[in-house]
Amino acid sequence: MAFHHYINPVTTLLFLVMSSGELCSQNIHAPSSHHRGRNTKDSLNAVYPWRKDVTSTVFWIGEAPAGANKTPNYASSWDGSWTRNYGGYDNPDPKARKGCRPTAFVPKQNPFYVALPYNDVRAGNMHKKEASKVIPWFKALSPLRGRTVLKGKWIQILHDGKSCYAQWEDCGPWTTDDYNYVFKGSKPQNSKNGGAGIDVSPAIRDYLGLRSGEKCHWRFVPFSRIPRGPWSLYGANNPFVNPRSHIAHRVKR
Repeated sequence: MAFHHYINPVTTLLFLVMSSGELCSQNIHAPSSHHRGRNTKDSLNAVYPWRKDVTSTVFWIGEAPAGANKTPNYASSWDGSWTRNYGGYDNPDPKARKGCRPTAFVPKQNPFYVALPYNDVRAGNMHKKEASKVIPWFKALSPLRGRTVLKGKWIQILHDGKSCYAQWEDCGPWTTDDYNYVFKGSKPQNSKNGGAGIDVSPAIRDYLGLRSGEKCHWRFVPFSRIPRGPWSLYGANNPFVNPRSHIAHRVKR
């Protein structure tokens, strides 16, 4: 889906809004990597295993095709009007950003977003045949026909000792059927861009200092385990801002 730049290091960080401007981070205590849901049998509350040493690439909403990337990011796999619903072009140029968001507008969706290479929905508004078997929380949600149970799911990303949280909002890089990697921990199918297995937004890039091509760890986490930070400030798709956007509500609407 994309490629670009940026770097840095065990603590999570918190967004500050100050009269002199917006800063992207301040040290706060990071949740222990040993945390689990109260009931690990409950797929909605479980903290899942890390996917370690995954090559990342940077992508952004509104990105035009360029180079080897032939897929525009005007729309996402689940939102045909992604750019409009976000509020505009998520300009990756650091000079066009204020804290962890674009300067030109206040985003209508969470600027901390990722793409992972699996889509549970296929053409014809139907779930893929394997979706109910490979997605751990699928049966717990009992979604309406063709309603994705992946969009908006939270993940934790760790790079060089720093941690942040983001929502799954698109599919890629390069493939949309790699459930063995996403849910079972296999090596990514994709061999392009150094075998990239996750696309991260400019906000994640800047917060973690994560350049395209660099490695990160990531894992699924329940919303109840996520501390407040810059990922909690914006977006109609963000349960911190709009509780009705929580995946448990959305899939049955």
